[in-house]
Amino acid sequence: MGDGHQTPGDAGAAQGRQGVTLETAGFWGLAAVLLAGSLAVVLTKNLFHSVLYLAGALVATGGVFLLLDAAFLFGIQLLLYAGGVVTIVVFAIMLTERLVGERIRQTSRRLANGAIVSAAVFVGILMAVGQARLPTERPPLAGDVTRGLGEALLTRSVLSFELLAVLLVAALLGALYFARNDD
Repeated sequence: MGDGHQTPGDAGAAQGRQGVTLETAGFWGLAAVLLAGSLAVVLTKNLFHSVLYLAGALVATGGVFLLLDAAFLFGIQLLLYAGGVVTIVVFAIMLTERLVGERIRQTSRRLANGAIVSAAVFVGILMAVGQARLPTERPPLAGDVTRGLGEALLTRSVLSFELLAVLLVAALLGALYFARNDD
């Protein structure tokens, strides 16, 4: 209204407009990218393009971690999953296509069944989230999470950390062995 007074409906509308923060908009944008990328992974016939969409979905997942102030998980998501796993899958596709001698196409034989099961799971998740009492405010950070993770990896879990490094090196050497040219 032009007289400076607000009706209860006007106050609710103004509060709703003020409630959308950059963080909320970023989350919904990342959620849209993640959903579109995930659907494209499943529905794309070209396997290489499907892996590229997977990389986009994994980067969007990393963005969600960043919005949650989990910078370490964001870095791990980008380096290990979006970088490492996607690189290995692309490498496997190229190696398999070379061995088979033709382009690999992915097909969805039971698309309707998959859509029905996916819709049922989605409805179940919506019902569970709808009934849960979720906090509206973000709790304060407990401290430097990255420092705590680093200390845990290099003190209490150093053996597991080193074994994982040896396993990754062994996987790299195995991939190089199979990828070498036999000529």
